[in-house]
Amino acid sequence: MSREYIKPNAWSIIEEGWNPDLVKSSESLFSIGNGAMGQRANFEESYSGETFQGSYLAGVYYPDKTRVGWWKNGYPEYFAKVLNAPNYIGIDIFIDGETLDLAAFDRKDIRNYRRELNMKEGWYERTFEIDLSEEKTIKVIARRFLCMNLDELATINYSVKAIKGQMRISFQPYIDAGITNEDSNWDDKFWDIEELQSTDHQGFIRSRTNKTNFYVCTFMQSELYKNGEHVQYADHFDKNDTVVRHKVATQISEGETATLIKYAGYTSSLNYEHFEILDAAKRVLHTAVEKGYPQLLQDQKEAWAQIWSMADIAIKGDLKAQQGIRFNIFQLNQTYSGKDARLNIGPKGFTGEKYGGSTYWDTEAYCIPFYMATKDQKVARNLLKYRYEQLDKAIENAEKLGFSNGAALYPMVTMNGEECHNEWEITFEEIHRNGAMIFAIHNYLKYTGDYSYVPEMGLEVMIGVARFWHQRATFSQRAKKYMILGVTGPNEYENNVNNNWYTNYLAKWCIEQAVNHLDKVKSGHKKDYERIVGLTKISNGEVASWLEVAQNMYEPYDEELGVYLQQDGFLDKEIIPVSDLKPSQRPINQKWSWDRILRSCYIKQADVLQGFYFFEDHFSREQLEKHFDFYEPLTVHESSLSPCVHSIQAAHLGRMDQAYQFYLRTSRLDLDDYNHEVEEGCHITSMAGTWMSIVEGFGGLKIINDIPSFTTRLPEQWDSFSFKINFRDQILKVHVTADKTTVTLEGESTQDVIINGKQIHLEPETVKI
Repeated sequence: MSREYIKPNAWSIIEEGWNPDLVKSSESLFSIGNGAMGQRANFEESYSGETFQGSYLAGVYYPDKTRVGWWKNGYPEYFAKVLNAPNYIGIDIFIDGETLDLAAFDRKDIRNYRRELNMKEGWYERTFEIDLSEEKTIKVIARRFLCMNLDELATINYSVKAIKGQMRISFQPYIDAGITNEDSNWDDKFWDIEELQSTDHQGFIRSRTNKTNFYVCTFMQSELYKNGEHVQYADHFDKNDTVVRHKVATQISEGETATLIKYAGYTSSLNYEHFEILDAAKRVLHTAVEKGYPQLLQDQKEAWAQIWSMADIAIKGDLKAQQGIRFNIFQLNQTYSGKDARLNIGPKGFTGEKYGGSTYWDTEAYCIPFYMATKDQKVARNLLKYRYEQLDKAIENAEKLGFSNGAALYPMVTMNGEECHNEWEITFEEIHRNGAMIFAIHNYLKYTGDYSYVPEMGLEVMIGVARFWHQRATFSQRAKKYMILGVTGPNEYENNVNNNWYTNYLAKWCIEQAVNHLDKVKSGHKKDYERIVGLTKISNGEVASWLEVAQNMYEPYDEELGVYLQQDGFLDKEIIPVSDLKPSQRPINQKWSWDRILRSCYIKQADVLQGFYFFEDHFSREQLEKHFDFYEPLTVHESSLSPCVHSIQAAHLGRMDQAYQFYLRTSRLDLDDYNHEVEEGCHITSMAGTWMSIVEGFGGLKIINDIPSFTTRLPEQWDSFSFKINFRDQILKVHVTADKTTVTLEGESTQDVIINGKQIHLEPETVKI
């Protein structure tokens, strides 16, 4: 059951009415970020109620020592955690000496409470009125944003208006390094404070992470305005072991407004030498004050206008669907900008700490298509480069598990390339993630046509992965086939199974890809080929042994049903469709024991159907239909990554009601809190799947022989939808109605496209139907 309280709106996320029970959920939904840092929508002023405080800095992490009941050889030493960074949003408000704290007031005294996340312009605002007494009423408007162009800077505009009475308003802006993570394994101290400074209206805290030695300077400067006129800068008030606090105050009468503008943020040793971060922070503050709040806000609006000009998907006739896709696109752009190849996309982004903020296979399987099509190929290339630069660590990960000769096992969870997941059924067995690395390269080549990545970087990755699959396979004397034993597939509701079809098929395909590209590089890029052979010591004999495995890979299949089996023994289970489960038993991951789940037929997310999604051109429509009809009724969709794949496939099968329902679930998974867990953070990586549901599902985008093809389908709930893709530096705008599909080309050269089966030659700025 969903929990709906967000008001439908095409461009904003809106909450109306004060409800303290929703505070932590809203802190996730109204989170903001700029690719370099982000924060949950915590209150600036004091709040003594339940809250989940969180400000995060991309790329800064701590190796939290693994906590398990029984240590096993090969376990990672730590679980990487994105750190709750020093808090810079804090502004304590005192009205005639009394602390402003919403938790301290009766609900009836708080009126017109409203939050808005304006996605079109990239700012978050909270407004409310409070009856402080019979004689005094105030209105608060607090707006903040993280600058997209100056990604070390955040701004806060906090105003208090006297609706009734007169009062003295005191603002105490502060920065606080005395913070902890919600999810620490051992309550370790993640940060050491090296220096606190408060001078020239500016405050600074220099901190250092333990173990990883990231240096961060948290900074602030604030100024007071009265009725729009500058009054003064906030001056030093107090400093202790963890907090730098400034203060400024003024008297206001009925109708007057006092406003504090606070500039704050982080500089870090990711971008500077550790001894330079303080001076860098001063330069950021100088730029902020020189530009001023109005100009920074205008810059923010223009930055987001540029993003939306390419990334927007416009849906007519269905407001909730429109709000859902824009929320997903907005969060994806807040999480990752593509500017820094050292960074990646965590499943919760900057909205919470679950999953450690680390990188999963979600990036390669779900996220790259979004960034590839809505930005440019450099952004997608940076994501591929991220994995190439961690190849040595992937080889180390495999060595720890007993593999040799440069076999590479990419991590399930990582910050720096080392595996840091500590559940055995994931760490040791969910090895299908290795194949996603190669599929991402394949997807990139097909979409961009940029083959240069393969000889420069990609072929080495393919060789390492092929060596892993070759060594991981076991030859069965009984079946005279190669098998892959003891794995967990994408369906994490089955562990330690033999011959997961998706894993076996992916392994075979990865080897074939490596062999194919070895030949291509040898014939077309001889210098690179010689370099790679010298580096990897690969030989013709080794390649032949790979092919022996690939050509004789076992694929579990049931002749009677005509379907590939999720793994050996799947049909030994009691096959009961999800529709027969009582609602009281759902979700099973919260209601059932793990033992019961593992013995059931129920599927967490697409598994066999994940293979049919990746390799749709390997199978006929009839095969897809047969497998969809067998597996989808057994799928509980208790992974955020599940509805999008099923939406795409339902659309391809012409089952538009089902496709639409899956789309709505993935697009509003967090907005309507389907899983009753949004307070932990939003599902960022599955949001890329939401984009795919429209572009690849309803838009039917495929690349056929280097030509973009669109087979469009319009949900009956929509009047129309439109989107853009950047295909090889040519912009294609697709507009779909019930009557026609229109494609417009923005570019400098011609482009062939296929629209609903008909190949058309487009001239720039022309429209074809």
